[in-house]
Amino acid sequence: MSKTLVIAEKPSVGQDLARVLKGPFKKQEGFLEGPEHIVTWAVGHLVQLADPDEYDPKFKTWRMPDLPIVPDKFKLVVRDERSRKQMTVVTKQLGRDDVEGVVNACDAGREGELIFAYLYEKAKAKKPVQRLWLNSMTNAAMKEAFKELRPAAEFAKLEQAARSRSEADWIVGMNATRAATIRLRSSFDGAVSLGRVQTPTLAIIARREEEIKAFKPEPYWLVDATFAAGALKGTENGAEAGENGALDVVGMSTGGANPERSYIGRFHAGAKPRIASEAEAAAIVDACEGKQGKITKLEKKKQKERAPMLYDLTTLQREANTRYGFSARRTLSAAQRLYEEHKALTYPRTNSRYLTTDMIGEIKPIAELVGGQADYRQAAEYVRSLEELPLGRVVNNAKVTDHHAIIPTRSEHNVEKMGSDDKRIYDMAVRRFLAVFHPEAVFENTKVETTVGAGAEEQDGGYVFRTHGKLLLVPGWRGVYGEAAADAAKPEKEKVGEEDEGTDQQLPRLEQGEEVETRKIGSARKETKPPRRYSDASLLGAMETAGKLVDDEELREAMKDSGIGTPATRAAIIERLIQVAYVERDGRSLVASEKGLNVIRLLNEHALTSPELTGSWEHRLGKIERGEDSREDFMGDIAGFAKETVAELDEKLKDVRIPRAQLGPCPICGHEIVENRKGYSCWARTDSGCGFVIWKSKAGKTLPIAIARELIKTGYTARAVTGFKGRSGRSFRAHLAMSQTEDGKWRVEFDEAWAKEGAKPPEAEAESESVAEVSASSAA
Repeated sequence: MSKTLVIAEKPSVGQDLARVLKGPFKKQEGFLEGPEHIVTWAVGHLVQLADPDEYDPKFKTWRMPDLPIVPDKFKLVVRDERSRKQMTVVTKQLGRDDVEGVVNACDAGREGELIFAYLYEKAKAKKPVQRLWLNSMTNAAMKEAFKELRPAAEFAKLEQAARSRSEADWIVGMNATRAATIRLRSSFDGAVSLGRVQTPTLAIIARREEEIKAFKPEPYWLVDATFAAGALKGTENGAEAGENGALDVVGMSTGGANPERSYIGRFHAGAKPRIASEAEAAAIVDACEGKQGKITKLEKKKQKERAPMLYDLTTLQREANTRYGFSARRTLSAAQRLYEEHKALTYPRTNSRYLTTDMIGEIKPIAELVGGQADYRQAAEYVRSLEELPLGRVVNNAKVTDHHAIIPTRSEHNVEKMGSDDKRIYDMAVRRFLAVFHPEAVFENTKVETTVGAGAEEQDGGYVFRTHGKLLLVPGWRGVYGEAAADAAKPEKEKVGEEDEGTDQQLPRLEQGEEVETRKIGSARKETKPPRRYSDASLLGAMETAGKLVDDEELREAMKDSGIGTPATRAAIIERLIQVAYVERDGRSLVASEKGLNVIRLLNEHALTSPELTGSWEHRLGKIERGEDSREDFMGDIAGFAKETVAELDEKLKDVRIPRAQLGPCPICGHEIVENRKGYSCWARTDSGCGFVIWKSKAGKTLPIAIARELIKTGYTARAVTGFKGRSGRSFRAHLAMSQTEDGKWRVEFDEAWAKEGAKPPEAEAESESVAEVSASSAA
């Protein structure tokens, strides 16, 4: 009897697929066999593009005359020994006489297509292929997908885009890395890793770091005054009996029959609250102290705020980083578990924030399902009660290519079995799904201008103080998040500039034209602040828009095709930059290391550092998927770019020499401590020094120059150092201190009680650290 071979992307998915096919299935080494189907799997990428020396042994030696290397036809090799074992299993199943057809059941996206294409080609298989396309791992979704298998030819363009992405990364990365490494051997330890996506991403981080380094703070002053108005006429104890134009929120003192209504205003010269000198600020304080003022402007406007759109992966990663401090990789891992293991969320590696028309009938049943949980019952009931769902911003077939937005599945969700990370990501996705069908939130924004000393000699127009008030009138979609979570749902941009403009206040009832007294006034010295370092959230946003600062949701949507990388690859790119020691994590901040800064400085304005160029390549890959561009033309342009890059790096870096960093005198012998390949020491060719050394590598982290300088100067780090890795692979932070062994050698040790007791880093310091532990770091 003939059988169909089903190839999944990983073992867990293969086991899930076997569950909905006709059984029973017998477990074999690397596959499952049933009466009609054989289910086997890859383990991620089993096959990859071969290294240059597979084409010609001469490429084992890195020489500039051999560049650029652009193969006419790319060779494939099995990734490693672990992969070789499973590849042997897959190849054997593909070659079976009783296998008449194959189902590609790898993840439904560009990378899944590539995993299968490489595996199928390496196995030299010829059997007909059909595609299983899944948005959800529920039993119902898998059964339906098997009923609607699609011909492989339908995905030929997607495969072309996948191969083009892979080969472009190989050509650019391999040639640029070799050219830069050859020319910078005397300055850098190891290879100078460059790439089509990682280098422009590094450039975004490094250029921000250069802005911060070059920033010179400048002082300025702000003047705040507390104003008090008397009791409103016709009121008793501040009762709400005012006239039209008065504010609706009553604030009163405990002063009995004649309550005061107080509020704070900030001085503005025109639209600017900043005052250039202390003397000018003091003059304003002197001129207004104890003086009468008048409310010269009182405006109330209603503001409507639409619910945020559904999540794609990038938006989910950004918000989880802002809210919980999760790295992009950590969020992706949780979302993938919710998709594969818990069957609670739909496919996470999506770049769409919309649903397709065929999903409309699923919306209310999903709401009913999640409404079974107390936390979501009220919001879900509202969605179920709607006679007509508001679908205009939610459903758009043209905006969904591979996969729709991330939403809960129509399946039982066993929340009790979820880990803490999974629960948080699940909660975000459920609330966002319910919120998008709720009405707008309505705020009342109030602007008050209080003028003190109008007609005075110093300033004929008087001194103007501005006050802002904001009141939520109709919760709308914000009610889905509850009062406690309303602030967390606010866009980050609402908080920018808050310090200068003053925060929103809950205001007492005020009337335009009424007199007030200046009860308290003072000035505060401030300093201009440098740009914030990137966090995972803000860097993902910059990658999505090719480095452009874009806050508007709709505009970001329009720019997605021109972003750097894809939702599926961006987390890996960030981790890659950390792995090659170009970037370090400091709390939530991503900080370019000295090596990373030097790489971008040396490349200067080379096109390889351009987010716009890489974004345009991603745009073309999208067009290849849609059949709007040619794979041949794109690869020709990539080969031409590699040739130009090799020539430019050869010329630009030929005579570059980066001097080793000098860190000051050795605390033991006084000789200059100099950076070398493995550490920082007082050793030199002409003088062996005293043996004092700080090794660069410590628990999976490369200690940067700044940390080494602090250890040399004080013997310990005042702040805990982030980015160490435990044996489990989880991150932790710890203080460091220099210590001397019995034989007189100096070592860097963890200066923590648990380390001195020989224990492992505590869980509280692992990657699952709470928001409070990382919120102090300055990250955008």
